Amino acid sequence: MKISLQRRLIAGAAGLALAALHAQALAQTQTQADSQAMPAMSAPMAMDGAFGPYPMAREASGTSWQPDATPQSGVMLMTNGWTLMGAALIDGVYDRQGGAEGGDKSFAAGMVMGMAQRTWGPGVVSLRAMFSPDPFMGKDGYPLLLATGETADGRTPLVDRQHPHNLVMELAASYSLPLGAHDSVFVYGGPAGEPAFGPPAFMHRASGEDIPEAPISHHWLDSTHITYGVATAGYVHDKWKVEASVFNGREPDQQRFAIETGAMDSAAARVSYNPTAHWSFQASWARLNHPEQLDPTSNQNRLSASAIYSRPIGAEGSWSTTLAYGWKQLRPGPALDAWLLESEIAPDRRWTLFARAERVEENELLTPGLHTVGKLSVGAIHDWSIAPYTRFGLGGLVSAYALPRALVPEYGKPTSGMLFVRLKIG
Repeated sequence: MKISLQRRLIAGAAGLALAALHAQALAQTQTQADSQAMPAMSAPMAMDGAFGPYPMAREASGTSWQPDATPQSGVMLMTNGWTLMGAALIDGVYDRQGGAEGGDKSFAAGMVMGMAQRTWGPGVVSLRAMFSPDPFMGKDGYPLLLATGETADGRTPLVDRQHPHNLVMELAASYSLPLGAHDSVFVYGGPAGEPAFGPPAFMHRASGEDIPEAPISHHWLDSTHITYGVATAGYVHDKWKVEASVFNGREPDQQRFAIETGAMDSAAARVSYNPTAHWSFQASWARLNHPEQLDPTSNQNRLSASAIYSRPIGAEGSWSTTLAYGWKQLRPGPALDAWLLESEIAPDRRWTLFARAERVEENELLTPGLHTVGKLSVGAIHDWSIAPYTRFGLGGLVSAYALPRALVPEYGKPTSGMLFVRLKIG
C-alpha cells in the first residue's frame, strides 16, 4: 500500500528530531592561522564561513551545510586580505560490473576546485570554481548497474551507466552581510552552481567523498549540484539557515564541455539546522520544470531530508555518516523514493574504510515497470604521503545487489567491483 505524502513527511521529521535529541555537543578548538598553507584534516582555520558567522568547516557544496566538526579539506593560504583555498581529487578507476547488463571500463574521474574569500565593505565576498575530468571518459560515462539518468547521444537514456559530470561543475559568487553576532543574510549565484536542495553533493560529503562510484540514488538526492543558472538568497540565525533558489531545472545534456543556458524556471527551498558541532540536518523541496532532455514536457516535484553526523578521531582521523531520503513525483507519472546510508571512517591519514547502502524505486531500467532495488558497496583505501599536502592512494570496493524477481532474468545475481588509484591534494 502506498504511504501518503503527509505520513512520509511526518515520519521523516520525527526521525530527524529523534536524532537531534540524541546529539551531543562537541567543543571545537580553532587555531588562528597566519599567512601560511594548512593541510587537510588539520585544525580548521578560525574563520567565519562565506554565508554567515559560523566556522568555515560548516560549509559544503553550493550553500549546503555539514557538521562543524567535519575536517576541512584543502590547502589554505591568506594573502593580501584574501583567503585562498584549493583542493583536488583525481581517481584512476578500473570498473567491472557483473551480470549480463554489466561491463568493464577504465576511466579517470574527480574534481579540482578553488575558492577566494575576503571581507568587502561590511560583508564577505566569496568566489568559487570547480572543474572535473569526467568529460574525457566519453559521453556514455562508465558502467554502473541500476544507475539511470541523462543521455550520451541526445536520443536514448543512459541505463546501467553513470553519466560523466560536466567540465565546469561550479562557477559562482556569493556575498553575505552580518546582521549581528549570530545573524546574516546572503546571496549566491552564477552560471554554474547548486540550488538550495538536498544534502551536500556526494563528492563533497565527508561520508562519501572518497567513494569512487556515484550513488544510484543520485537523481533523487543531489543531481541538481550542477545547475546552469542559479540564484539563491538566504538568512542565517545561529544554528539555523533558511534559503530559497530559482534555477534552470534542465539537467545537463550530452555536451559535457559546454556551459549551457536556459530559463531559470524552477524553484527550491531548504531549512538547515546544526544543533551541535557533530550534527547537521536539512529538509528541502524543489519543483523542476522540464528536467529531462528526452522528455521535455514532464516536470518533477522533489523532497529531501537528511542527517549527517561527523566527529574527529584522535589527532588525524575522522568519522562521518549520512542518512538521506529523497522523493520525486513525476508529472505525469508515479512517485518514487530513495534511501541512502553511507559512512566513512579514517582512523588516521593512511587508511579510509567506507560503506554505502541504498534502496531505490526505479522506473527507467531496461525491464519495463516500477522496481524497488537495493545496493551495498564496501571498500577501503590506503594512502601514502608523497609531498606536502599530497597523498597517493590505492583502493578497491565490491558491490552486491538486492533485485526483485522480475529483474533476475535480465540481471541475474551480479556482483561488481572497482580497483582504483588516486591523487588527493589538500
